[in-house]
Parts: sequence; C-alpha cells; structure tokens
Amino acid sequence: MPTPDPVTLAVLENRFRAVVEEMGEALLRTATSQILNSSRDFSIALCDARGRLVAQADHIPVHVGAMPFAAEAVLEAFPGQMRPGDCFLLNDPWHGGSHLPDLTIVLPVFDGGNLVFLCVVRAHQSDIGGATHGGYNPSATEIWQEGIRIPPIRLGEGDTLREDLVHMLALNTRIARDFRGDLMAMWGSARLGAKRLEALLATHGAAKLNAATDAILDLAEAHARRIIGTWADGTWQGEAVLDDDGHGAEDITIRATVTKQGGALTVDLTASDPQTLGFVNSSWPNTVSAVRMALAYLLDPEVAKNDGAFRPLTVLATEGTVVRAAEGAAVTLCTSHCSNEIVEAVVKALSNACPNRAMGGWGRRFRIAIQGQDPRRAGRKFVWHLFHARPGGGGHATGDGWSGAGEWHSAGGLKFGSVEMAEARFPLFFRRHEFLGGSAGDGQYRGGLGGELELVVETAGPARANTAGDGARHGAAGMLGGADGAPHRYRLIPREGTPRDLRTKETGVQLAPGDVLHVRSGGGGGWGDPARRDPAARAADAAESLV
Repeated sequence: MPTPDPVTLAVLENRFRAVVEEMGEALLRTATSQILNSSRDFSIALCDARGRLVAQADHIPVHVGAMPFAAEAVLEAFPGQMRPGDCFLLNDPWHGGSHLPDLTIVLPVFDGGNLVFLCVVRAHQSDIGGATHGGYNPSATEIWQEGIRIPPIRLGEGDTLREDLVHMLALNTRIARDFRGDLMAMWGSARLGAKRLEALLATHGAAKLNAATDAILDLAEAHARRIIGTWADGTWQGEAVLDDDGHGAEDITIRATVTKQGGALTVDLTASDPQTLGFVNSSWPNTVSAVRMALAYLLDPEVAKNDGAFRPLTVLATEGTVVRAAEGAAVTLCTSHCSNEIVEAVVKALSNACPNRAMGGWGRRFRIAIQGQDPRRAGRKFVWHLFHARPGGGGHATGDGWSGAGEWHSAGGLKFGSVEMAEARFPLFFRRHEFLGGSAGDGQYRGGLGGELELVVETAGPARANTAGDGARHGAAGMLGGADGAPHRYRLIPREGTPRDLRTKETGVQLAPGDVLHVRSGGGGGWGDPARRDPAARAADAAESLV
C-alpha cells in the first residue's frame, strides 16, 4: 500500500488523536472514584498491532511513555490468541505495568480476523489491596506488601467481562464500589475507542491505516531528529537526589550521563545508586517513560509524542539499581519518585546542549491518603487522596513557572478538582487553600508557587492516614543559575496534643475529628541568574506577596 498523501496523513493523525481524547472524556465522566473523575489520574493511548505508540491524549506523561510496555506484554502473553470482544488487564511492573495502583486495560481492534490496533487505558486505583490503604505502603520492603499483582489476564471475552475475575479483584480492595465503578469506566472507554476505530477501518481499510501509521511515526522521528540535531554535541552529567527511602537510606542519587551526537541521544543511568529497601525504586517501564518525558519536554509542542518521536533515544540502566530494580522490590512510589528525579537529572545534563529549552525543576510529590468513616452517610467508609496544594512548576527561558502546576511526572495533568466538591463528597473542611508566597526558586525567571492548605478532619471517630512522597529536604532544582524551590513542610496539628511535622513516608498516622493537616508545598525551581530578573517583575512579585 503506498503512503497516503500529506493531507490524508494529517487528517488521520488528528482522527487518531480525537479517538484517544474522546476515550479520556468518557472515562472522566463515568468513573466512580475521586482519583479519576476529579483528579484525572488516568491516561489513554492507541497502539498498533506491534505495540507501537501511535497516539496519546494529554493526560499523565509518566503513564504514556510506559504504556507500550503493557501492549507488548499482552501481545507476548497471548500470541495469536486474541479474538474480537476480548479484554485484557494487567498491573504488574515486571509484566508490562509501572506500579500496582495503575490498572491497564488493553482491548484489541480487528479488521476481519486481523489485529490492527490496541486501545490502552491506564487508570490509578484508589486502593489496590496490600498492607495499607490507598495503594502506597511506605513500610513495604517487597512488592507483595504493596497490593495484588496482576500479570496479563483475559478479563473479558465476547464483549462481556468475567464476573468471577472482577469479583476476585474487587474483593482484594478496601473500597470495592469504587474499584468496580472505575473498572467499568475503563472498559467502557476502551470499547468506545474500538467502536470509533472500527468506523475508521470501515471507511479507509486496514492497509491504508497501517501505511498511514508507519508514515506518521516516521514523520515524528524525522521531526524529533531535526530538533535534536540543532543542539550542541557532547557528553554531560546531571544528578538529582531523593530525600530518603523511608527505611534509613538518605540522599539517594540518580546520575544521568547523556551523550548527544547528531540527531541521537543516549541516556546512561548505570551510575545511579543501588536499589533501596523502600518503595522509591523504579520499574524498568517507568524509568524508560521518565527519560521519554524528559525528551518530550525539550522538544517542540507540535512534535507528535509517539513511537517515532522516541526512536532517537537509547536508555541504559543496570538491574539492581534504584532506576531498574530487581523483580520483587518495592516500587509503588516510582511513578512520582524516582521518576521526577530521573527527569531532573536528564534535563540538567541537556541544559548544556539546549539551555533555552531546559526548564527549572518542577515540585516534588507529597501525598496523604486518609481512610475513615463519613458521619453524613451512615458511617460509610472512604479513602481520600490529597491532590490539593499542588507544588509549582519550573521557570523557563520565556517566563516564570506555573503556580500550583504539580510535578514533572504529571506536568499539570493531575488536577486537584473543586474544593467544594471535595467537601461535599468527603468529611473534610478546607479552612485555607491558597498560593504560598516565598516558595518559588528565584531566577531570571522564577519558579511557580506551591500551595498552603489547612484541612480540618471531620470524620466519624478516629481515622488513619499514610503519607507517600519526597521533597521535604531537597526542593525542585534551579536551572542555569536559578535557585532551588523551597522544600515541602507538612504538619499535623491535633485538636488535643502537640503539633508535629509529618514525614514523607509514614503509615498509621492517627487522626481524630477536629485535627488539622497544615500543608505547605514546595515551589518550582528558578531559571537563569537571579541578578538578571526584570526589576518590574520583582516589584510585581513583592506587591502581590509572592516573594
């Protein structure tokens, strides 16, 4: 089949993108849990029959770079065994997943009896079992303490899900109603994508769409290589440091040696620290995705972020290091940390090759998950995840960082949603929620501000919380002379007792009605020499109490 003409290619590329965007809207509007229908912790991708990433929507970057691993895992687990109406599910980091809370549905799309596409839906679950609620277990020292492991399984066939498997999976979670509702939303999203692709196949035929896919990926590769080719050749190092692993290891360092030659990049992470006892270790799909994120942030926005755009990139890492943990290690925090530090180390190194594209560090993640009972709903149990008081994004060569934008791994894709809606759905009162002045790193262009939150617990009786994150010691890195953003400071102010700082990795935090969580999240790193900041910008910051 000859390559379609440029106009047809442009139309089909946008049709592919429209399909994944519509799938995302369907999931957003049908999901049950707050983590999906408010905070939007999900991503959609379209892969071809070889598992290559064809199109993605603008959701969570750290998901999308890893989702081809899920497609490939299903293809390897069920070679020649897929049928129309099948649905596959996985989450295991050594079988196509990144970490256990992210369930991934893979739904094949056929033309006649031939596999053409795979609709891939990844969505973070409010709970996935394990030793503590909320999907993150800071006490874990092995993956079996983090939740239920799911290698690629055939979850459904004949356009029907297997109720025995759905019941078994839901039984292993603490909030089964959320799990079931979210799983149905994921399946519905994938089926909608399949329906749209079947209509596209009926119009254009598989041969034309396959030829178009090859051409679209080749064009993205050429586009990426042209941009990379304008950067300086050389080899540079970049480092980023995690606070700790929650089990005594501190200042865990990611070391990236990046070689740029012509239109190609090699990112060597082999000098990174050994894997740790705690859950900051990264699975291999997550590490590759983090490096792909770093490259994507340095390319032009118009470059299609698909398999072709990432072909110029080679990633090296050694098994047994924190960036490529051996099977069985605890890894649940990896999609936040150490993925953020991998991005930061790579961008630091490449700031030597393309300084005007390198941005200051984005804030680190520090989440709290609360489990308790809601007195307004006959003691109904809930699990709530803190997405509010987002940290700031990094400054860049054309302006200040975005305040409250979040972390490297989400790049604004995660939302905190409506304060009023959160109060209506959960027994919580937001006494204060605003930008935090002075949290941003200084620079020619300063970082974005973090947030300040005072959250009052209004549960029925005692509740429990756990924390999972980093950045209470090391703030987001400044770039090219810019200052680091302020680190986090989260405090528990009990109604009765002595206030104390919360550690970034704690389980079993006891909360009582009337207790207050006081959150001060870090800002983004600055870009460039602070001495070069426009005096008018400084005056405006001071007038608005931003510094």
